[in-house]
Amino acid sequence: MKKTLSLTLAALLLAATTACSGGNNGKPATGSTDTAEPSVDQVELRIMWWGDQKRADKTNEALRKFEEKYPNIKVVGEFAPNSGYFDKLNTQLASGTAPDVFFLGGNVTDYADKGVLLDLQPYVGKELDLTDMDQTMVEYGTLGGKLVHISAGANARGMVINTELFKKAGMDIPADGWSWEDYARISKEISEKLGKGYYGTYNFTVEGMDIYMKQRGKQVYDMEKDALGFEQQDAEDWFNYWNDMSKNGGMVTPSLQVSNPPGDTSKSLVVTGKVAMSLIPSNQFAAHQNLIQDTLTMVQVPRGPKGTGVVFESSQGLSGYAKTEHPKEVATLMNYWINDPDAAQILGSDRGVPVTSKMRDLLMKDATPLEQTVYDFTSRVSEATKKEPFAISYNPPSFTEFTKLAETAVQEIGFEQKNVKQGVEDFYKGATQIFGSK
Repeated sequence: MKKTLSLTLAALLLAATTACSGGNNGKPATGSTDTAEPSVDQVELRIMWWGDQKRADKTNEALRKFEEKYPNIKVVGEFAPNSGYFDKLNTQLASGTAPDVFFLGGNVTDYADKGVLLDLQPYVGKELDLTDMDQTMVEYGTLGGKLVHISAGANARGMVINTELFKKAGMDIPADGWSWEDYARISKEISEKLGKGYYGTYNFTVEGMDIYMKQRGKQVYDMEKDALGFEQQDAEDWFNYWNDMSKNGGMVTPSLQVSNPPGDTSKSLVVTGKVAMSLIPSNQFAAHQNLIQDTLTMVQVPRGPKGTGVVFESSQGLSGYAKTEHPKEVATLMNYWINDPDAAQILGSDRGVPVTSKMRDLLMKDATPLEQTVYDFTSRVSEATKKEPFAISYNPPSFTEFTKLAETAVQEIGFEQKNVKQGVEDFYKGATQIFGSK
């Protein structure tokens, strides 16, 4: 029995010695015929974004290509429609189950203030290459001295124009350099010439407010002062502009604005050929053009005393979860997103034009006429901001609450529940309280 036990122990010792003799951290020993590569730890990342099924298909295709290039990293994607995305993300953050990577927009400041975003600066120059990224995009993602956001696409807000409606009305198609007075006059004129059921413009009091304020040397939210960046009279002037437009018939009725909101492309009266002009971000141009046979184009927003107030800005981007267990892999995925030619060709300009010049040049080579319209427009905006620079804009804190307050004021005035002075007074008081409570 003792002899059998001794032999067994000897055999085990010999096996263990043989296994260890490979040495060199698991690499084959010198002269070994074993050519197997050392195993690499597998990492799984979760990523979440918002959008429709078309965006999801493109994103998933890009993620599969990433996995081919980095076989040790598996990426699990999930998405939600715009309306429910941030509720879902906030729930996950509160429970500590947030994805390793998630998309944010102009509300990135809210999440930076909460301390839930990964500082990417330690990975710059290593896993993350920003040398070819537009400097304004780098600045946009740097908050509180930390790099917490990598823009996935850039765009610029501008006016989408239905050229066929202008031709039908016998009017010249608007061009860069027009004024707000021009906009009101043209909206009324095209409505009158085309007749009942046609309108010059949507009401974008809320969406265009920051543009209007910047054109006057102000802004909706002053980050440095952590307060409103405009006076009540500024808001009253802006609301009065749109109220006058409503009265002269150049703008869609309040009821149509509610039933056919411009933000829902599938319901927009622009794509049904009933509204001639509206404010959109340039990355939504393709979605509009693909739903209408009429030829659309884009021009810069009407100018104010200090210019257009529009900058070449981040449309949305990627942030990492501060509690991720795989920060290097997170940075690697972000680097792929902005610098890899395969990623650029798959993703296209769905989230905006690429934020690196090499990827923009790559896509422009094979751009369709539709895509070329967007590239031409954003290039004109980029050139204009070099002469008329404006501060980068973020959504103010409590942006959802602020937006709802402003939209309520617009509807109360539009449906004549309040006059402009009363509506703006209540709006301004509420907005002051929102920012003051931060």
